[in-house]
Amino acid sequence: MRLENKKVIALVEDDFEDLELWYPVLRLQEEGAIVHLVGKEAKKKYIGKYGVPAESDYAFHDIKTDDYDAILVPGGWAPDKLRRYPEVLQFVKEMDEAKKPIGQICHAGWVLISANILQGKKVTSTPGIKDDMTNAGATWYDEAVIVDGHIISSRRPPDLPPYVKEFADILAGN
Repeated sequence: MRLENKKVIALVEDDFEDLELWYPVLRLQEEGAIVHLVGKEAKKKYIGKYGVPAESDYAFHDIKTDDYDAILVPGGWAPDKLRRYPEVLQFVKEMDEAKKPIGQICHAGWVLISANILQGKKVTSTPGIKDDMTNAGATWYDEAVIVDGHIISSRRPPDLPPYVKEFADILAGN
């Protein structure tokens, strides 16, 4: 259990991409990580794009990034909502400053853009937000997963296996 005692924030909001939330959460838990689903409200049921529910463990105001080792931002349409919460942007900025792993897949790049942490970074995302990523100062690649230090990015659900493997490997090393 190489991720035993590692704590991870998994952000959640309605219209998350079901696989992009649940696949990483379950894989990290299999390796011993404690993963908390964190949304605007605690104990609220959020519904994914394809109808899979996710109940938040905590509300944004209930947590501190100092208590966590990493953060995951799922894709779907949730990132467009998540990036509007000052708490989410603060979490991402704090994780970035502490060089803790930040995982983002698909449209989740929007959250990192709004947190203003992509200048000079190498990333990938869904091709649909390639221009947004490059306009934020990142260099975009059309690859399954890109690792630039503590930022792990990926494109879409078929890329989940290499994405989560890289994320877990980096988390295990911290």
